[in-house]
Amino acid sequence: MLKTTFFDLAGKYTTDSELIAQLWTVIEKHYSGKGRYYHNLSHLENMLGELEHCKNEIADWDTVLFALFYHDLIYKSTAKDNEEKSGEEAVKALRKTGYQEDKITKCSAMILATKSHTVSSDNDTNLFTDADLSILGSSWEKYYIYCQNVRKEYSVYPDFLYNPGRKKVLQHFLEMEYIFKTELFREKYEGSARENLIREIAILQK
Repeated sequence: MLKTTFFDLAGKYTTDSELIAQLWTVIEKHYSGKGRYYHNLSHLENMLGELEHCKNEIADWDTVLFALFYHDLIYKSTAKDNEEKSGEEAVKALRKTGYQEDKITKCSAMILATKSHTVSSDNDTNLFTDADLSILGSSWEKYYIYCQNVRKEYSVYPDFLYNPGRKKVLQHFLEMEYIFKTELFREKYEGSARENLIREIAILQK
């Protein structure tokens, strides 16, 4: 599904099938890397499903799709510049396909928006970052698996360091007026997301 989607997408902008295959190999390799328990191809598939449900509300579908494929390309739990590096890789890759420069800039901005998850003036960006956070509003069973996978990605840190840091992140979301920036995602996930975050914080405090 993901591979077909990427080949179809990139094929609109370049006829170089070898280049498209190379770009996909890089994507697949990164998201299948060692230590990728949550930020992997399954995360992309879930996001794609969420975005397809609101495709009619997205103005620039192709740019959103490219942002999807590259937003977590670079992911190291100990680093603080994953989004910046992922954005840089997206720019380099998309320039090879001949994608429009203004759309490349927009794609990079969307990737950077997943760092802070604050409200954007661009609706496509808000839908994109909401899809990225949609796991927060899933069933508790699915959410708990997500928590465990995130913990595995941060296994380098002992509990006495990880737990307060994770709690701070969750508290930050709870202190927002809304976790989700669009009405569409808010109606679907806001209530359950807040319940899940509160429940995880209780576990971290035990």
